[in-house]
Amino acid sequence: MVLCAMCFVVCTLISCSSNNCPLESTVTCNYGFYDSNGTPIAYNDTLTVTTLLPGTKSRYTYQKFGERTVISDVRIDSLLEKGYSETVNVVRRDTILGNRIVGLAKMKIPMSYYSGNDTLILRYASISRRDTIYIQHSSYSNVDLPECGTHRFHTLTSVRATDAGIDHVEIVNSTVNYTGSENIRIYFNGIVEEEE
Repeated sequence: MVLCAMCFVVCTLISCSSNNCPLESTVTCNYGFYDSNGTPIAYNDTLTVTTLLPGTKSRYTYQKFGERTVISDVRIDSLLEKGYSETVNVVRRDTILGNRIVGLAKMKIPMSYYSGNDTLILRYASISRRDTIYIQHSSYSNVDLPECGTHRFHTLTSVRATDAGIDHVEIVNSTVNYTGSENIRIYFNGIVEEEE
C-alpha cells in the first residue's frame, strides 16, 4: 500500500513538473518604424499613441464667473448647488497607449477582441497634424495546450494611414499572436536618425 502511494506521488510530481506554455503569452500587434526608403529607424520626434474605443461618453463642463472651470466625466451635483452652469457634450472614447515617447523604433499594441476594426492616432510634437492608422482584422480563439488557456489571435486583412508624418504602411505578417513577429511596418516621411 505504501509503495502504491509513493508511486502515485512520484507520478503526480513528474506529470506536473513540465510546463510547455509560452513564457511570453501576451498577444500584441507589432509595429516596426522605417524611413520612406525602408531603413529601420528610431523615430526621434516626441510621439503620443492613442486608440479609439467603441462608442461615446458624456463630458460635463461646469462654469461659474470668477471660479475655475471644472471638466469631468461624471455629473457633479454639488457644483450645480453652488451656482455653476453645466454643459454636457458627447465625446468619443479613447485611451492613451504611449504618452510623449521619444526614440521609438517599434511598438507592441493589443488589438480589439470583438471588433474587426482598430484605430490608432499618432500625435507628433513637431508636426501640427496627426496621423490615423486604420486596421481591419478578424479574431479567433487559439488553444495550444489546455493547461495554457485560450488566447485571442488575429488575422490582419488591411491597413491604411493618413499622411501627416507617415509615407505609407504595410502588412508584413498577417498573423497576430504571441511570437513577437513584426506585423505592420510604418514608413515615415522626412529625415530621422537611424537606429543604432
